Amino acid sequence: MRDLFTILMVLAMLAVVGSLFVGLFFMARGGRNDPRRSNKAMRLRVILQGAALVLFVIAILIKG
Repeated sequence: MRDLFTILMVLAMLAVVGSLFVGLFFMARGGRNDPRRSNKAMRLRVILQGAALVLFVIAILIKG
């Protein structure tokens, strides 16, 4: 069970990094519609960070 949460945590962290780079890409490109896209990407990053933290806490509780 611990290994499952470890794998899920790693996947969640990779998703956070990926969404961060997508948001930064949209911000760097600029343009008229890109602020909306970058805001959505950054909102997704915050949600993924929350999920990664929840998985981290569950993994610690299972280990202890």
